[in-house]
Amino acid sequence: MRLPTPGLVSRKAIIDQHEKEIHYLQDVFMAMEQNYVDSEYESKLEFQSMWDDLKNKNLEEKHFLRLQLENIVEDLWRRFQDALKNYTEATEDRKIAFEALKVKDEKSSKEIEMQMKRIQKLQEAISTLKGKISAHSRESEYQNQCIRNDKELVHVQLRRLKAQRTEARSASQKSLVKLTLESNATLKTLKKIVEKGEKILKLAEICRKFETEEEKVLPFYSSVLTPKEQEEVERQNPEEPTEELAKVMVDYSGMENFWKRYNKVKLEVLSLEHRRGQLLDISGKLREMLKQYLDGISVSDEVLSQLNPLFIVNHRSNVPQLSSPDQSGDKRPPTTYNIIEAAHIVSHIL
Repeated sequence: MRLPTPGLVSRKAIIDQHEKEIHYLQDVFMAMEQNYVDSEYESKLEFQSMWDDLKNKNLEEKHFLRLQLENIVEDLWRRFQDALKNYTEATEDRKIAFEALKVKDEKSSKEIEMQMKRIQKLQEAISTLKGKISAHSRESEYQNQCIRNDKELVHVQLRRLKAQRTEARSASQKSLVKLTLESNATLKTLKKIVEKGEKILKLAEICRKFETEEEKVLPFYSSVLTPKEQEEVERQNPEEPTEELAKVMVDYSGMENFWKRYNKVKLEVLSLEHRRGQLLDISGKLREMLKQYLDGISVSDEVLSQLNPLFIVNHRSNVPQLSSPDQSGDKRPPTTYNIIEAAHIVSHIL
């Protein structure tokens, strides 16, 4: 029989001891668990009773507090309604103003937003323009230099023009003095012409009074020349008018009616002068015949010394016998006068 070794004996003792301790601990655990269950049950019963007491007490207090709070809430609600009513009545105008300000604020907000966008765009445009300005400033430096050079040239030309202006001003001053003198002389001449025109108008009014009915109806007569006489005048003046003469004739074409009236008056003056001469001759002859008749019926030394057809002695008178026209050998043809219209002559002379 083999004897156990000391190591095996100690291990077995340890295992037995371990098992005993395990059984002991299990018994302790079960006892503790039983005690815990019992104490838990008792605690639950005690807690349940305390909870019921507290619940009942809380219900009573809750009911009391509820009634008290309902009274307080009703009182507070009534006060709140009164305060709300007073506040509403007091702040009605402010509420309306607030609503208006709210709408205005919304509009202002939108406008501010639009203005901000616009400002943003303007800032972008300003930055762009600044870049352009810087670029243009660099480009304009050379142009400014050229303009300065041109300015110097313009100043030189300006000084030259000022000198020329001074000379022109002195010349214009002299011309103005000359023009003033000539204008004064012209005014005097025009004044004389106006006086002459007024005199002509007065004479025209006087002449108008002496016009016949035919002259008033037909103031401008046609040409007094027959077609044959007109052709003869054109043959006598075959020269064509030159360019200068044609221009002068055009300038005087408006005076044709005047020259017609003037020629008619001149012809009438000549006719009246011729008629006056004839009447003066007839008057002279009548005066001579009247004188001879008066001398014939009176007897005096002066009458007897002169020729007297009534003084007849032995059927003879002292008046010499006049030869008859048939006995005279020198027959003179009747005098022919060619009448040419003055307006026609003037149109070929001017």
